[in-house]
Amino acid sequence: MTTFGDKLRRLRIERGLSLTRFAARVTYDKGYISRLETGKKTPSEEVARKCDDVLEAHGDLIAAAHADIIARRDQRPWQTAELIGRIQKSDTDPVTIEALHATVFELGCEYAYRDAHDLRAEGHEWLRRVADMVRKPVGLSAHSELLTATGWLALLVGCLEYDMGLRTSAEVTRSAALKLGQEAGNTEIIGWAHEMATWFALTQGRYRDVISTALAAENESRGHSVSVQIIAQRAKAMARMGDIKDLPRVLERGHLLLDGFPLPERTDNHFIVDPAKWDFYAMDAYRLAGLDSLAVAHAHEVLNSGTAPDGTEIAPMRMAEARLTLAVAAARGNDLEGAITLGRRAFEADRKSLPSLLMVAGELDSELGRRFPRETETAEFRELVRSVQS
Repeated sequence: MTTFGDKLRRLRIERGLSLTRFAARVTYDKGYISRLETGKKTPSEEVARKCDDVLEAHGDLIAAAHADIIARRDQRPWQTAELIGRIQKSDTDPVTIEALHATVFELGCEYAYRDAHDLRAEGHEWLRRVADMVRKPVGLSAHSELLTATGWLALLVGCLEYDMGLRTSAEVTRSAALKLGQEAGNTEIIGWAHEMATWFALTQGRYRDVISTALAAENESRGHSVSVQIIAQRAKAMARMGDIKDLPRVLERGHLLLDGFPLPERTDNHFIVDPAKWDFYAMDAYRLAGLDSLAVAHAHEVLNSGTAPDGTEIAPMRMAEARLTLAVAAARGNDLEGAITLGRRAFEADRKSLPSLLMVAGELDSELGRRFPRETETAEFRELVRSVQS
């Protein structure tokens, strides 16, 4: 089932609307709506936007429709998993394993800014190199280290695949990484595999899945900073579901947990949760909850921490979402010019995480459509969002 169809059906049921009543409200044929929900039909932007408006989805359905278009590019979902399978059958020496660990770590440091297609291709090349190594007997410790290094590489490739909109590939790769972590007995890899599941569910609008996965994974990942990010994903889902009462408590718990970890020597690796990330998590949760003043304050912190002294943007994906957060707040304050300027700026970075970007862009699209439906700038922003699908 498509993300759009699944989300449409769940929202309709949550709102207490039968298929007949909902079809009447959106003025489309009941059979057509049913085919949308089962994924047999693809919605036009007009249909997605009208369904979003009637169900008060705040851009979720708009973003889901865009994401489904991108996901159809996924032609080889088993590619990464096949390479990983070859490595699981391979043996190698400790020196090579050490070099592999170092390489994978450095690749993780390039995640924030390097072109996703290029980095994924290099990840695949390393998987091929390891799989093609001369097979010879090694001890259990060396074999475990090989599985661990490959697990981290699989996590990185899975994140890149999801950034590119390759949903099926990303889930297959994430599952392979989880299995590698379990085989190696590495709870940190297991934790990140679960965190990826919460991220996937969040950007696909499966908020109850986010919370159930997060709650189940928190204990398993205890002792590693990934637990902080799992709590953050849970907070984002709570905000989306309107659970505002407990949101500050959950955010504070995550913040205190993060403070309890030692400051890492290097904070540029994607799988290291550093203090600066907390503003990013809080920004997103507060924006989703409609607490704009708090969201704006955290967004400015994200922009400040993501800019090097020479003006270089070292965290372009976080900064893009920060600008969209400021754009949503501007739109809610009836500042069309500010919202459009910030919204356009968010799409300028070469490095993008399409599902996350589309999720927040869908919110802005919804706000612009509600407040400035006839303005040329609103139509132009929608065209900009559409352009990332090509």
